[in-house]
Amino acid sequence: MPTTRLLYVTDLAYPARGRRYGDEDIFLTARLREHFRIALCHPLDAQSLMPGFDAVVVRNSGPVLHHQQAYDAFRAAALAAGTPVYNPLTGRGDMAGKQYLLDLTAAGLPVIPTVDDPADLHLLPAADTYAVKPKQGADSIGLTFTATPSGPAGEILIQPRIDFAYEVSFYFVDDAFQYALYAPDPARRWELTPYEPTPEDLAFARRFVDWNTLDHGIQRVDACRAPSGELLLVELEDLNPYLSLDLLPEPARESFVTALISSLRSFTLAR
Repeated sequence: MPTTRLLYVTDLAYPARGRRYGDEDIFLTARLREHFRIALCHPLDAQSLMPGFDAVVVRNSGPVLHHQQAYDAFRAAALAAGTPVYNPLTGRGDMAGKQYLLDLTAAGLPVIPTVDDPADLHLLPAADTYAVKPKQGADSIGLTFTATPSGPAGEILIQPRIDFAYEVSFYFVDDAFQYALYAPDPARRWELTPYEPTPEDLAFARRFVDWNTLDHGIQRVDACRAPSGELLLVELEDLNPYLSLDLLPEPARESFVTALISSLRSFTLAR
């Protein structure tokens, strides 16, 4: 009989464009229930319910900006109580906001060049059009394209609009690569198909996983294939990355589930 109690945070009804949050989390929790005592809850209920559990697993909970105050309170309470949260709250990617895009740009890593002040536009490669979005945004909320970026310094992100060939996502459990999916049509972000990465592709993705320094957790490295042929980081999703498990061949899906169970066992036993 499983004894470890997991509180699994998800918004089963969130209307994610091109994604089925509820289906993915119903599948995953059904498999996890074979190994853990598990209960599902909405992100607004996570703080009040977590004292009764050994660990909290944050999965398809939707963009935090829709419940920012509740998430901040949950995060503070978990840290104060020492409650283990998976992914751990030490992530340096999207979990901590979008500052990492600026940091990685400044460090010269292969990321879409990013600034947060229209006065710094000269630091970006020249472009006919720029992408502008809220620094605290998510899920393309507030994204606009313009030839003349404007907005309050420090509150927006500005990037050159890149005519990329396709987007590709690399999925990791802990530091182990699991699978990759890509969108052959740039206009259809969530119409994904399996992708066979090259050694160079994997080295690119692993560079960001290593940079993030998470001992445990699920990470998705989103990239685009630039006109020059190189991959550029679009996003390092380390809070609640959607996994598109329904698009995987069964062996790859089963391998992911096995890796996740092993990771959660290791994570909870270490606490």
